[in-house]
Amino acid sequence: MPSTDWRSPAAYAHARSISASGFAWEYLRRDEDYRRDYQRVVALSQSSSDAKAAFSERWGLRFPGRPKPAG
Repeated sequence: MPSTDWRSPAAYAHARSISASGFAWEYLRRDEDYRRDYQRVVALSQSSSDAKAAFSERWGLRFPGRPKPAG
């Protein structure tokens, strides 16, 4: 676990140069509810698209589709 003091402004100096989505990720990845929900969705089978859709909707996430094979 990092030993960075979360209260130190220096620990977040990089936040001035990251994109809005990068900043949102920094915030979201620390949320205990998000982490719990993510682990739950990861543990599900590939066929549970309803659970994945609910996860995406709850957390405001968008996942691009996988590229289709050429040809």
